[in-house]
Amino acid sequence: MKLIIAVVSDEDSETVANELNDNGFNVTKLCSSGSFFKAGNTTLLVGAEDDKVQEVICIIERKSRARKQFINSSAYHVAGIFMVTPVEITVGGATIFVTNLEMFKKTS
Repeated sequence: MKLIIAVVSDEDSETVANELNDNGFNVTKLCSSGSFFKAGNTTLLVGAEDDKVQEVICIIERKSRARKQFINSSAYHVAGIFMVTPVEITVGGATIFVTNLEMFKKTS
């Protein structure tokens, strides 16, 4: 059995979690944030049998899309005016980790 840890953007988290649930996978959602842009992320934890790992990864990849976004770069001073130049960056997508899981137990 494997533990799949996926960090996805907040914008995609509901879609990803719902698609995983619809395909029979239980998902635990944790709030998280990125350190670089301080953007909101969601960390998803999914336990899956070895032969289902690729299916989980495909769902996450399909439902976590990268998108372009503009952010303001550092301000600079020109002729008595502070100027800010917008910079286009790519956000979204997913970061996925897969690790061995020694034991999985669900209690009621």
